[in-house]
Amino acid sequence: MNKKILVLCTGNSCRSQIAEGYLLYFARDKAEVFSAGVETHGVNPRAIQTMLEDGIDISHHTSNNLDDYQSISFDFVLTVCDNAKERCPYIPSQAKTFHYNFPDPAKAKGTEQEIAHEFRLVRELIKSYCQKFVEENL
Repeated sequence: MNKKILVLCTGNSCRSQIAEGYLLYFARDKAEVFSAGVETHGVNPRAIQTMLEDGIDISHHTSNNLDDYQSISFDFVLTVCDNAKERCPYIPSQAKTFHYNFPDPAKAKGTEQEIAHEFRLVRELIKSYCQKFVEENL
């Protein structure tokens, strides 16, 4: 039976979307992966572009609210920012929870190049984290 993984962030816009993309990629058919936010901000176009640069298409992803998944019993819940961890309501399941506070690339300031660089840095952090998570837990 496939494991069910939920990735939580504040707005389900950048970090949780990138993590969902990599978890799907690394887990292949070993897991069902969902992402949600305590709010919904829409999928960030820069997150989509940054992932395409690494060969992963998340343009079809949707920005979902945690409430959308109340009926699913998750095996793992990963919070990828402190705000989501603090605001995360109780998840009624036996889910193992993991937390890592990734920097928010959507808050990057500067030129297009500087912002793109920040997105790439965060993408690589999340990629490493997701690869390690799958190796250790699935």
